[in-house]
Amino acid sequence: MKKLVFVVALIVAAGAWPIWTPYQGFSAERFIEIPRGMPATSIARELADQGVIRFPWQFILVRAIRPGATLQAGEYRFHQPASTWDVLDRIARGDIYFFEFTVAEGSNMFDIADAAAARGIFDRERFLRAAEDPSLIRDLVPSASTLEGFLFPSTYRLTHSTTPEELCKRMTDTFRREWRKLGVPQADPRRIATLASLIEKETGVANERPLVASVFTNRLEKGMRLECDPTTIYAALLDHRFRGAIHRSDLQNKNPYNTYQNSGLPPGPIANPGAQALAAALSPAETNYLFFVAHPEGGSHHFSATLGEHEQAVVAYRNAARKKN
Repeated sequence: MKKLVFVVALIVAAGAWPIWTPYQGFSAERFIEIPRGMPATSIARELADQGVIRFPWQFILVRAIRPGATLQAGEYRFHQPASTWDVLDRIARGDIYFFEFTVAEGSNMFDIADAAAARGIFDRERFLRAAEDPSLIRDLVPSASTLEGFLFPSTYRLTHSTTPEELCKRMTDTFRREWRKLGVPQADPRRIATLASLIEKETGVANERPLVASVFTNRLEKGMRLECDPTTIYAALLDHRFRGAIHRSDLQNKNPYNTYQNSGLPPGPIANPGAQALAAALSPAETNYLFFVAHPEGGSHHFSATLGEHEQAVVAYRNAARKKN
């Protein structure tokens, strides 16, 4: 009798041994999406079909041994041999695969679409269609015509199943959180985001943002056109005519976003500002500046209160540029 029990135990052990043996039935890495509520039998078949495990029954056996394990939904990456036990352990731990996608401050929706397409994340036009639908931000900004200005720049964790619509929702949700942190419920988020987008595009120097905000605010108060080059570029982008540099025809463009031809702020943001640019738009520095131009050595700007001083700074910049060339 003892001999029979030993033989049976040996047979069972021999049958179960493969669940602890590493296996790889694929050549290139595999990404497997496990939807929420997917039955263990379906997971087992998918893993076997993709060559992650040898047979579905192995996963079912491990699942029976570990009935208390919760199988986590998500995308999983398999790129090296692993035992069935280890595969289930990863799914139970929720060892979900993701990659990072960084949106820099001052990126507009065209920049984001191009960056996503370059990395093979989304089709460019598909992302733009999602970004052009303002419904995700209409509760906060009823007059928004697109999501431009509200796709908050940050680093986002994505999977291969993330859609452009899902990313846009996460970005607009992040904007809402950052907006609440500013503690200005009475402020108009569209106006502030629009002004902040101009500030963001004009300078990457943190301590200059309040100064640039003061220039734009002072010009608005005096009824002067903002004459902000980035708005001219954005107008050209909207008209599908931007050629990599500003031409005379761009400056003469009557598009509402071109602040060389139209007074006041443009109709909406021209990019997606970060928290510092939003704060600067809410609290500009108190100055009498009306102009600014880049320093000849680059990196920062010269601010002027009078046209004469500004013209001298422009001449200095152009002379330095000619010497470099």
